[in-house]
Amino acid sequence: MGHRRQHARAIAAAVAAVALFAAPAAAQEPPPWLQLSDGTTQPQFDFAQAIEETVFVESVLDSDRDGARDLIRIRLSRPREAQERGYRVPVVFEHSPYRGDTGPAVNHPVDVDELPQEQGARASAGPRPDLPGSLDDYYVPRGYAVVLGESIGTFNSQGCPDVGADAETLGTKAVIDWLNGRARAFDAAGAPVEAGWSTGDVGMVGTSYNGTLPNQVANTGVEGLRTIIPVSAISSWYDYYRANGLVVAPHSNTNGTGENEYLGEDTDVLGDFIGGPRMQEGGRCRFVHDFLLAEQDRVTGDYSPFWASRDYLGRVGGITASVFVVHGLNDFNVKTKAFAEWWYRLARAGVQRKLWLHNGGHGGPGGVGAAPYRRAQNRWFDRYLFGVANGIEAEPRSTVQREDGTYTDEADWPAPGSRPVTLELSARSRTAPGTLSARRRGSVPQSFVDRGRELDTDDVLIQAPDAANPNRLVYLTPALPRAVRMSGTPWVDLRMSIDNRRAANLTAVLVDYGPAGVAPAMVTRGWLDPQNRNRLDRSEPLRAGRRYDLEWDLQPDDHVFAAGHRIGLVVVSTDHDYTLRPLPGTQLTLAPGRSELTLPIVGG
Repeated sequence: MGHRRQHARAIAAAVAAVALFAAPAAAQEPPPWLQLSDGTTQPQFDFAQAIEETVFVESVLDSDRDGARDLIRIRLSRPREAQERGYRVPVVFEHSPYRGDTGPAVNHPVDVDELPQEQGARASAGPRPDLPGSLDDYYVPRGYAVVLGESIGTFNSQGCPDVGADAETLGTKAVIDWLNGRARAFDAAGAPVEAGWSTGDVGMVGTSYNGTLPNQVANTGVEGLRTIIPVSAISSWYDYYRANGLVVAPHSNTNGTGENEYLGEDTDVLGDFIGGPRMQEGGRCRFVHDFLLAEQDRVTGDYSPFWASRDYLGRVGGITASVFVVHGLNDFNVKTKAFAEWWYRLARAGVQRKLWLHNGGHGGPGGVGAAPYRRAQNRWFDRYLFGVANGIEAEPRSTVQREDGTYTDEADWPAPGSRPVTLELSARSRTAPGTLSARRRGSVPQSFVDRGRELDTDDVLIQAPDAANPNRLVYLTPALPRAVRMSGTPWVDLRMSIDNRRAANLTAVLVDYGPAGVAPAMVTRGWLDPQNRNRLDRSEPLRAGRRYDLEWDLQPDDHVFAAGHRIGLVVVSTDHDYTLRPLPGTQLTLAPGRSELTLPIVGG
């Protein structure tokens, strides 16, 4: 077993060892005027009479180097009756880089003649009070203020966006500081504005980038931030744009072409989009674009100080807020490693936490889960912002949606009783599909040739598992006699050689193969640059034809393989929708006698 998997299991053991919640982050009692039913706030204020304001909060930064501190624009809505009666209210805060004035997003090319590492280089308000979105519609009548912020360097906020680093974090923190009387703010005319109506208790919520900003600022331990609800949020930007040394893309095919429209995106592309004109040639933040482009390193894919400054996993010790994590088990934009690694470390730090996993993709729960989740969100905010003793922190920590759409509550995640099960790879033929089983049944080396950009992994390479295919290898269990649930992070440990090149993509795909007539289901996948076989922060040359032990993680998941189905491992090189795509022709060889797949199986 390699050092990476040992480290991951140590984290998992720490998760299991943290059996109790930490002390609640909010200890205040709910105000006597608050209307509750079954431990949940109820609408009691007239939303049509809400007070709306636009405020510019002074940060501690001069990120655009103009000699003045950057002002962060926020729009807020709060109940007028609370103001008139002298009630102070807590805040639901969503910060975002996407409010408006975005620029073009021109992705990097991904179709390359050879892999670069082979060379060894490195809106306006309406007539009645109503902010964009639905947060104010829902929470202002329940006695909350709602703040919608514009992240530093975006839309009407000053400064420059640095895509996940300190400027964004401190710009977000400034808003919380103002709500607690520790920072200055001004109206559009420059007159000072104070937040005397605020209790100072803040809860952040948001999806994707809007959920990542709460993760960032929670690491600072800023006083007044009582809780965060990150939905489909990033916990490490390295894990978003890289995977074990490979340059990978977040996934989306919403453009209707079937092609991943995010192929070639990176921090500079995203920075150009959120920063708009200020990031373009001649713009006041062009130096940030140049910095992102230079430091992100699309050649080696190595972990570096650039990525460390955008990695929140090692900073959870600073969190004093509670955390309610929400993620889709089929999210391949912000991949599931983002929530799982965050969750493991929150547990190790003893942070008060809750988890909601749905079986959809990027975003929050939909369908039958939408209403129960909204109520859980409401109760979570009520507990930590109003101090309502509704018991949500004592309820099962994990809620998981199953394949049939139903939700189950469990004590934790990964599911209690999950244990690593190792399946040995076997092959008795150089070309025929191999097997996965508890005992090795043959170890004939098998080779395949990368087709580069020419074949799609899902549409072609995971299909027809019982037939030989010169461009992939497949290993299968027998039909399962009973349903088997996987909960956690799978790993592969493969003995392989790259036979005619000095660099290659490596991709492992876990597939659920049903009986005849049932289409295969891609469960999860993972990637590795074999030059990063020993460490993430340093590429090491490969010798063509030499076999190496290559170990890497797949994206975490929670999946039930039904009785009668087979578990399949498909090994390919280029992953059409995620990795750089070189010209075809790289030959790779796998030695089954020194290779294994480890799955976290409930019940072992």
